[in-house]
Amino acid sequence: MQIVREIENFRSDGKPLYLALGNFDGLHRGHQQLMNDVVKMAKTNHGVAAAFIFDPHPMKVLFPQKDLKLLVTPKIKSELLAGLGLDLLIYNSFFTEMARLSPEAFVKGILVDRLAVKAVFVGFNYSFGFKGAGTPDMLQDFGKRYGFATYIIPPVKYQGEVISSTLIRRAIESGDIELAGEMLGYLPMVEGRVIEGEKRGRQIGFPTANLGVDSDLVIPGKGVYAAWARTGEKTVKAVVNIGSKPTFHPDYPVVIEAHLLDYEGDLYGSLLRLHFVKKLRNEQKFNSIEALAEQIGLDRDRAAESLTVFDQYSRAFTF
Repeated sequence: MQIVREIENFRSDGKPLYLALGNFDGLHRGHQQLMNDVVKMAKTNHGVAAAFIFDPHPMKVLFPQKDLKLLVTPKIKSELLAGLGLDLLIYNSFFTEMARLSPEAFVKGILVDRLAVKAVFVGFNYSFGFKGAGTPDMLQDFGKRYGFATYIIPPVKYQGEVISSTLIRRAIESGDIELAGEMLGYLPMVEGRVIEGEKRGRQIGFPTANLGVDSDLVIPGKGVYAAWARTGEKTVKAVVNIGSKPTFHPDYPVVIEAHLLDYEGDLYGSLLRLHFVKKLRNEQKFNSIEALAEQIGLDRDRAAESLTVFDQYSRAFTF
């Protein structure tokens, strides 16, 4: 998949362009349905399957006070899109001048004059233009005027509720990993560099990799989790603690610590990706280091058992 940064760097190869519009945070099952439709139509018509995405997320620019947490980084989003068969991803900067474009100015200036789209694909709740005034129905009308087709993808539901990035964020933050995974269509994940910690895990027999994660990303709520850990070409079982170390500190920032099972080696500075499978328990304070070590041993065994069952079911980390 080709990635183009900024629309002015896009160069058409003459093939018809079938374009997905939206931010697609998390690329959940609803987004996947939309992308599948784009890819299918592009292949049928010997065209280019593409997505146009603003980065940073418009909400981060327009409403910074809301501190929106994202499900995936732009890098992981591009990996997921490539996995769905997209040919082209255009990441375009979002800034206040862009936000002031009227719906028609956005359509004519970007979709028509710059990209010459053959067709666009949007979700049922897509909005665009100044103050989000543009709707899917308006986009269809503009398409008729300017000569492109518009396809509006209906909502995808799980257990009677429309799947959305907001619902998935809430599920992850509450520790409901299995619900989040059902809506995403793949295992919830975080990725970051392994950084130095307090090295307490090593002292009690359970060395941990401390993950430095982008503060813009949503992370699971406090607790202990079973997860798959991927570093380089290796994938191993892990038990992950997310919390504030109440056994050792009255007040401490939330950290992500992963104890990798059956792994030896120095991970400092390495990129580590954790794919969460199941929450094992809530965070708790222990009266002694010995009690904590005993519980970590139990957590490790439960994580290994949970991941073995999951391993027999599916080793797919993405769709």
